[in-house]
Order: sequence, then structure tokens, then C-alpha cells
Amino acid sequence: MSDTFMSKQGYGYCFDPSKCATCGGKCCRGESGYIWVKHEDIEAISKFLAMEIEDFAIMHIKKVGHRYSLNEKKLGENDYACIFFDEEKEQCGIYEVRPMQCRTFPFWEQFKKNEQEVRDECPGIV
Repeated sequence: MSDTFMSKQGYGYCFDPSKCATCGGKCCRGESGYIWVKHEDIEAISKFLAMEIEDFAIMHIKKVGHRYSLNEKKLGENDYACIFFDEEKEQCGIYEVRPMQCRTFPFWEQFKKNEQEVRDECPGIV
């Protein structure tokens, strides 16, 4: 991880990626939701896992309307995680090829107007 802060125009905070190892994967788990994937993500992840795209899709993806989401697993009461969250290591098991939604965290549009929500979730917000 880098020792430098990341920032993005339009956001009132910066992100310290060195803090990722300290939180136990809070951005990968929580309430049930969607981990959106596009075709490029599906190709990259299936290649990374040495799987055929069709097999990967059957095992790890669900269709939601006209979009696709990675499956999630239930860890506890109101505690869900991405299917690729490694509970033992408390980190992403496909980090190198994680979906764009994951790559852009914590700079999501919803946090522009609710900075406290991301501050509560992520110890890397500075």
C-alpha cells in the first residue's frame, strides 16, 4: 500500500490506502446489497480464477434486472459479504481484479452528500 493519500475532485476528504489492513474489510461486508460487475470485470475475474466465463457466471453471479452482481454470503445477522471476501484474512480474495465498484471506493457519488457515512465505515478517510 502507498503512504500517500488519494483524493478526487468534488470530494471533501482524502483516502489513506495504508489503513485498509486495519478495518477487517468493512467496505466488503455489511447489509445485503449488490456488487455490480460488467463484462470486463467478469472476464478479468474468471481469468484470474482460471475458470471459463460460463462456469464463473453460473457459480458467482446473479442477474438483477439488466445488470449483474456478484453473489454474496451471509456471515451473521445483517452481515453479508462479497462471495470473494476472505473471512480468515479479512480482505478481498480477488483484489488484483476486483470490480470497478470496489476499485472506486470510497469515492462514490452517494458519499459526496453524506460524508459521515463513509467516515463511519472507513478508517482510511482523512
